[in-house]
Amino acid sequence: MNVQFNASQSVCLAVPEQSVPIQHYLRQPQRLIRALVDPKRTEQLSPEVFRLKMRSLSFMMISVQPTVDLRLWGSSDGTIHLRSVGCEIRGNDYINQRFSLDLLGKLRPQIHDDKPHLVGQADLAVGVDLPPPLWLTPRPILEATGNGLLQSVLLTIKQRLMHQLLSDYAVWATDPEQQSAPQGMVLGNSPISS
Repeated sequence: MNVQFNASQSVCLAVPEQSVPIQHYLRQPQRLIRALVDPKRTEQLSPEVFRLKMRSLSFMMISVQPTVDLRLWGSSDGTIHLRSVGCEIRGNDYINQRFSLDLLGKLRPQIHDDKPHLVGQADLAVGVDLPPPLWLTPRPILEATGNGLLQSVLLTIKQRLMHQLLSDYAVWATDPEQQSAPQGMVLGNSPISS
């Protein structure tokens, strides 16, 4: 039985003004990823691609540990884009062969009421062919449970954005040494690609 789960989360976040505008901070993908997810669970694969080892997730009788490759890049208008480019489910070969994950996100600086804000949207979709023992569970229960699980994942990322990212930005903006990103870590204007 193939089931699709979906969740979305949006954010409009006031950014305390610092001596260096938030746009400059947003050009450093490694800082952004480490502010949004636990640094112990991330690995940088290339200047724009990061591997995130998520915590184990329990869905009905199944426990899985997704590993997601995320691409993070900036566009000329200052928008930061996030897209999943790969996914693996560790610990469950049956699910791994029947699982798809699609994450799209955008975050951009904007001025509202003469103050800087970060405005963003994240959409997460998962498709999975469930094992036979779950086929007897009514589809509405499966979908409600799965959608709730995805919503909680996005809500955790949003909470980190609201607290950890702003905290890291404040530290970065007040320390000139931290503002120098190592070579190859500054976001360019890469085209959107799958």
